[in-house]
Amino acid sequence: MTYAEPPLREPDLPRTAKVRPTALRTGWTTGACATAAAKAAVTALVTGTPPKEVEIGLPAGQRVTFPVARCDLTPPPAAQAEAVVVKDAGDDPDVTHGAQLTATVGWRAEPGLRLDGGPGVGTVTKPGLGLAVGGPAINDTPRRMIGEAVAEVVDLTEVGVSVVISVPGGEVMARKTTNRRLGILGGISILGTTGIVRPFSTASWRASVVQAVHVMAAQGERTVVLCTGGRTERAARALLPELPEVCFVEVGDFTGAAVTAAVGDGMTSVVFVGMAGKLAKLAAGILMTHYTRSRVDLSLLGAVTAEAGGDADLVSAVAAANTGRHAYELWEAAGLLGPAGDLLCRRVRQVLLRFAGHAVAVDVAMVDFAGSRTVASSGRWAA
Repeated sequence: MTYAEPPLREPDLPRTAKVRPTALRTGWTTGACATAAAKAAVTALVTGTPPKEVEIGLPAGQRVTFPVARCDLTPPPAAQAEAVVVKDAGDDPDVTHGAQLTATVGWRAEPGLRLDGGPGVGTVTKPGLGLAVGGPAINDTPRRMIGEAVAEVVDLTEVGVSVVISVPGGEVMARKTTNRRLGILGGISILGTTGIVRPFSTASWRASVVQAVHVMAAQGERTVVLCTGGRTERAARALLPELPEVCFVEVGDFTGAAVTAAVGDGMTSVVFVGMAGKLAKLAAGILMTHYTRSRVDLSLLGAVTAEAGGDADLVSAVAAANTGRHAYELWEAAGLLGPAGDLLCRRVRQVLLRFAGHAVAVDVAMVDFAGSRTVASSGRWAA
């Protein structure tokens, strides 16, 4: 099969994100708000006094305080507490802004934490999301945050606690997201890898990416490392420990803008570190990867699978995958993650070279979904 170079595209920003006259305000993820609600409810259950605010820890170690909008106690024999924290998404155009993240907490016989989803929290019905099919759409980091927050109040090695997270109106909110297409039905997802909502999908964020490249160039650096988020940046730093912090730029959706700035500032080398879904979009020639302006091209991933030596059944399965992550998992299960991942990285490298007019050297690496290891590359970090 002959590989045809895709056309290069840098879609425009969403209309609502183009003009921001003032500085952008960060907000809190659904995961952080659910964590605060869970801690408030278990605190009320233990002390008998509903708290007006609670403090929780974020993954990076920061401690933050949330106001508790409501906290009710049900006396024995029911003996449960319910707390609500209202999500403030800052200036991010987020459909869950104002959502009432609700935690209902009670005791259970066995020590440890049982975490479930209630009304308004989606149920996972398809693979490829890193969550159990049939379980609630509560991602790994919020699960861990909730567990740690509850453990600050009670000893989970001795006491059993049940936490149910619900979101009134969550099913309606989910209609404005991509959840149904991903197989998350009945509500929103409880998300967040840092606890903080940063307004990536705005003109101001694009400007901040360009500014970060300019700052790096002004300090005499000539290699820029583009990362899509916090986990990929950690992986990138492990790959390139010799580079100073200023060289690592979180580009979010704005890879094209960052590469253009790098070329304009006379950079000699661009390194891109990402996960499967973002790499698939870039391999298709899409340089601005906001979810409203681009989708993962599964036919491209199917073609990569065939080129890597996958059989017809695997090619069909990848081409019909639920997400880029699902395709990654199919490659991994078939023992084809390295060859297919390397091919995908090489395709991304060719796209970035073309976009940059071959004015810079380019290397590409794919990391796993925890950001803990590099699983493929365009050649520089060959296994």
